[in-house]
Amino acid sequence: MKDEPLDERSLSKLRWRCRRGLLENDLFIERFFARHESGLTVSQARGLGTLMDLADNDLLDLLLRRREPGDDTMTIEARQVLELLRGAAPSPQHSG
Repeated sequence: MKDEPLDERSLSKLRWRCRRGLLENDLFIERFFARHESGLTVSQARGLGTLMDLADNDLLDLLLRRREPGDDTMTIEARQVLELLRGAAPSPQHSG
């Protein structure tokens, strides 16, 4: 079964749900949406929703690869989205 593209209303709700309390998480999420928003699918939205259920610090640990997801707590969809989020890593700031 082909995964359906995410409709505009669902995308808007998802973006709202992805607002986080930690700036670092928001940076990853904003870059993720900038790169992948136009092609997001329903299953990717489910995976992102699973990640958004995590506490901010737990999410940041996953994004920064301080830890890997546990086999019992993370769906395949969430793992795939996590890899996309990790690929949207903020570039380091250079002080001049």
